[in-house]
Amino acid sequence: MADADTPAEGPDDWASHATRLVEQAVTAVRDRSTRPVLFAVRALVVGTLVAVVSVFLVVAFSVGVVRLLTDDAFGGRVWASDLVVGGIFSGAGAFLLTRSGARRSHDVGR
Repeated sequence: MADADTPAEGPDDWASHATRLVEQAVTAVRDRSTRPVLFAVRALVVGTLVAVVSVFLVVAFSVGVVRLLTDDAFGGRVWASDLVVGGIFSGAGAFLLTRSGARRSHDVGR
């Protein structure tokens, strides 16, 4: 299929044929090597960004809850606020630990 700007290839036009073959080979190598790497790097960057923002939000929420409880609920008793928030995090951690299957540690040695 020839464009309007390029002349039709003749039997002696080996240069354009070789150029087309090289271009196809380079495109195939790029598609199989560069695109998966770019996908992996983008996933890594987005995952890191989501992790950093998530940690920031959890810390900011925790600080806000402790301050709210300290000032309004417990009348300046920080230990009570820390106890409540620590209990919430400990309970959540214990729940996640039971859901992870970490109790089956006897299967690791087999």
